[in-house]
Amino acid sequence: MTSTSSASSKVLPDKRSGPSVELPPPAADFARGRARRRLLNWLTAVGFQVPALVLFIGLVLLPMLFALYTAFFRWGGFGMPSDYAGTDNFTRLFQDDVFLGDLWRCLILVGLSLALQLPLALAMAVALNQRLRGRAVYRMLFFAPYVLSEAITGVLFSMVFAPGDGLADHVLGAVGLDGLGGEWFADPSYVMATLFLVMTWKYFGFHMMLYLAGLQSIPAELTEAALIDGAGPWQRFRNVTLPLLAPTLRISVFLSVIGAIQLFDLVWVITQGGPDHHSETMAVTMFQYGFKR
Repeated sequence: MTSTSSASSKVLPDKRSGPSVELPPPAADFARGRARRRLLNWLTAVGFQVPALVLFIGLVLLPMLFALYTAFFRWGGFGMPSDYAGTDNFTRLFQDDVFLGDLWRCLILVGLSLALQLPLALAMAVALNQRLRGRAVYRMLFFAPYVLSEAITGVLFSMVFAPGDGLADHVLGAVGLDGLGGEWFADPSYVMATLFLVMTWKYFGFHMMLYLAGLQSIPAELTEAALIDGAGPWQRFRNVTLPLLAPTLRISVFLSVIGAIQLFDLVWVITQGGPDHHSETMAVTMFQYGFKR
């Protein structure tokens, strides 16, 4: 073996012909080029992620940490907090009847959404996933309310449930149930149930379309195989459809819970939290304390 090989070549052991063998310079150049491409791809991926990471840190993470920090101070909202309060703010919060009522109402909305709204949306999605005539029209009609803004929806249903001359009272009167009508949004006994009806009308179509997209992504061969094996409709739905629809269900549940907790627009436009805090949510109370008081 001579010692006059090129500086760019490398010496590697060769089990067949001797203790070492020279790696040709082109192969070494190829290895270095592949390493450079790998590094370039990594830098490109990082470069695309950095702007989103900066926005997340600046607009989400830092405000959350600052809010947690200020929770331990008496602070009016301007300047840096300096009057340390310890856990007094949390003690006052959980002794506040208004906040506890808001929390209870948000939990009620979450429970009703998970127990009624989402199962109804899933059932309608399964029905519209069949070969029905005019199913595209039905899908559009059910999804259309979601396109409307919350402000328009609130104004619309304020007129629908207007006491005395609203559409709801006229319909009940036409079928002989006029005794059920009344102050839909002014009666503490009716206001939350009526708001939930408005929520269901508004967001039902969104979850239905979400489930419909998940159903259409399930391979038809799996359902056909279960049918050949003798599985009935309920068995096919329980053992084939539901497991494959689980990722979509998780997303829907997550969005429904977040939406119920953050509910503000509809409540503010229709009732502004009345009557006497009976329709307030945590978002409405935060707005009133932050901007009105």
